[in-house]
Amino acid sequence: MSKQPVTPEAPHALRRRSVSVVLAVMAVAAVFHFGTGAAEAAPRSANATTAVLQNTPAATIPEIGQAGPDAEDNRISIDLDLEALVDDSDPTATGEDAKPSKSILILVSLTLLSLAPSLLICMTSFTRIVVVLSIARNAIGLQSIPPNQVVTGLALFLSLFVMAPTIKDINDNALQPYLSGEIQQAEALREAEDPIKDFMLSNTRSDELNLMISASGEERPEELTDLSLMTVIPAFILSELKSAFIIGVMVLLPFLVIDLVVSAGLMSLGMMMLPPTFVSLPFKLLLFVMVDGWALIAQSLIANFK
Repeated sequence: MSKQPVTPEAPHALRRRSVSVVLAVMAVAAVFHFGTGAAEAAPRSANATTAVLQNTPAATIPEIGQAGPDAEDNRISIDLDLEALVDDSDPTATGEDAKPSKSILILVSLTLLSLAPSLLICMTSFTRIVVVLSIARNAIGLQSIPPNQVVTGLALFLSLFVMAPTIKDINDNALQPYLSGEIQQAEALREAEDPIKDFMLSNTRSDELNLMISASGEERPEELTDLSLMTVIPAFILSELKSAFIIGVMVLLPFLVIDLVVSAGLMSLGMMMLPPTFVSLPFKLLLFVMVDGWALIAQSLIANFK
């Protein structure tokens, strides 16, 4: 068998293997050496830390609840700048001449926006108007025409029209003097309460008012304006609902007559399978358009408020 010739690269491969073995041995020795040193240093570090803690005086660690000589310096305090609640644009404005700051105005505006739906429903003519318009729509036989958004929008603007004198009175006597710094917040609220209370009392029936006075346990004052809003507002809402239903009955009667006539005609013709509402709807719409129903209802609603 012939021997393979030795290539020139064989001595170089042997030399590389020898160098690799030497480096591996050195790496193992280094790991063993440094690992032993770290293990010996760990107990020494722990002993040094324990000695430092033992030599620390107990007085340097404050206890919770103890008051030392520097306790007043360590107290947490919060400084409230109450003078910042007034407008700093006028440095000479103090006391009654001080205008409300922008933060107070923003707070008041957000409060009014959050309470606006309740105020609109409970303390204005909105309740009566929206109920009457809804009854008129149902009397015609159109459940969703006009849409709820249209009915609500019409009721809203009619309410603003009715409440315009009251709103103007509140703006002139309460809002503008408060914004100009002539009156304080408490006085502005009293000035705003009087016009709205006068409006509610002038449109509230005596029966509902007496009911709420007796339910609240208050004595009937000589002047109705001395009643609290907690008594006047529920009485006003009950009175508005009663007025709305009375007007609604008057609106329903003509359309009820049309339904009865159409039903009797269909019965006489033997067309019992034909729905009377389907036949009476064109006649209802014709009657409502001929008398200009929406304008007539709006005019009647506006004229009923005092």
